[in-house]
Amino acid sequence: MPDRPECRPLSREEVRSLDVLAADEFALPTLVLMENAGRGAADRLVELAGGTSPRVLVLCGPGNNGGDGGVVARRLDALGWDVTVVWIADPDKLRGDARAQWEILTRSGVPQRADPSADGLDARIAAADWLVDALLGTGLTRPVEGPLKAAIETMNRSGKPILALDLPSGLDADSGEPLGVAVRARATVTFAARKLGFDAPGASDYTGDVAVADIGLPGALIRRFAE
Repeated sequence: MPDRPECRPLSREEVRSLDVLAADEFALPTLVLMENAGRGAADRLVELAGGTSPRVLVLCGPGNNGGDGGVVARRLDALGWDVTVVWIADPDKLRGDARAQWEILTRSGVPQRADPSADGLDARIAAADWLVDALLGTGLTRPVEGPLKAAIETMNRSGKPILALDLPSGLDADSGEPLGVAVRARATVTFAARKLGFDAPGASDYTGDVAVADIGLPGALIRRFAE
């Protein structure tokens, strides 16, 4: 059986083009890609937990990275884990696939709440064994500010192990440098391909161990971005 083609490390713009091409040329809904990404990340956390069932706090931002976190939470809940979701966002302002995940979580009975100010995180983080970073994705190009910055700082000072989704929030996908502040993860599950910035000096201090999750992109599309 031939090996599945692998993407080379991708830039921010190339990552964006993957999603657009998958939808426009292959009629592959972005919600399907999100489901695959979140399942792969949840499965990686199961591996990292080593047979235990830790209490998990998933911290979600307002965009698609937050939606990925919603999928992770549902997968872990289905496995019987104690999982809670906190959105650092106003739920009334969630759009697209992130909004869809909020609605699915609500109907599924998975504990979730919105904390747009990030004021109540310390106690919730203290009660968790693992944190899942689903705050910010590859599209970030300016320094992190406001509640999202506060959430990242709270996560980092907690000392709790963190699994980052796609890349640590606040890390520049191209340069591998923090945009003001970035999550220091124990491990990162990156989607479809490594990001260019992961190979920059010092980036591993933020990414930790990196695993690539297959999100179900067609082979014909992946081959365009192969070595």
